[in-house]
Amino acid sequence: MTNLDRRTLLSGLAAACLGGAALSGTVSSAGAQTVPAVPNPPVPRLARGHDLVSLTHVQTNAPRVALTFDDGPHPTLTPMLLDILAHYRAKATFYVIGQNARRYPEILHRIVAEGHEIGNHSWSHPVLSRLGNASVLREIDRTQEIVWNTVGALPVTMRPPYGAFSHRQMQMLHDERALTTVVWSVDPEDWRRPGVNVVAQRMVRGARPGAVILAHDIHSPTIRAVPAALEGIQARGLSTVTMSDLLGWGRWGPRGLRYVRAPGADYQG
Repeated sequence: MTNLDRRTLLSGLAAACLGGAALSGTVSSAGAQTVPAVPNPPVPRLARGHDLVSLTHVQTNAPRVALTFDDGPHPTLTPMLLDILAHYRAKATFYVIGQNARRYPEILHRIVAEGHEIGNHSWSHPVLSRLGNASVLREIDRTQEIVWNTVGALPVTMRPPYGAFSHRQMQMLHDERALTTVVWSVDPEDWRRPGVNVVAQRMVRGARPGAVILAHDIHSPTIRAVPAALEGIQARGLSTVTMSDLLGWGRWGPRGLRYVRAPGADYQG
């Protein structure tokens, strides 16, 4: 895809699809479940624990921002990023492409082991707003399945490629899969490769309580920008957390989530 095509999608489709997307929601706690200790267990679905359909940022006074990375995992850059995050004691959410997650399961294991979150970024990175419901759900379900079979937990949020997802589709995904659509409030446009310093400055400049910062862990300049970005964000008195933490949903992971085999049926594993 050319830069012009991607710019059109980001600035046009995303803006048109988002419009007045919800900023925050009311969440009820979900009970912890034991992850099935069997190879390739049947893939459950998330139980409905809240009514948040979509968001661009979170309305909060807490000094926290969500740091999010799309399109990975990348075989060399994502581990480098994880080293940096560990050094700064920062947490992030990784919106993975299902095909990449299938290729690099060991990186998914490391992401979870180090306290980060995995989100759903579709299976093959299509423009979801151009697909029908069945095709959208296939893209989402295949990624849910590979994450579940790899780490024993399901993503609780989905980021649409290019931000291209209509309000109707957001509602459909929430109704059918209990997934919240997460877009962003800070876009450093790192995919344009404007330079390491520019990317870091844009991330810091946009950081404020409740911000959702977009970046990509498949571009080496972005990885090189992260230390300066984290230092700048922390200098503002802000901490970087996962989406679930920013939303007050608690720590994402194999425990702390409730699953169902079918509507109304608890998943016991």
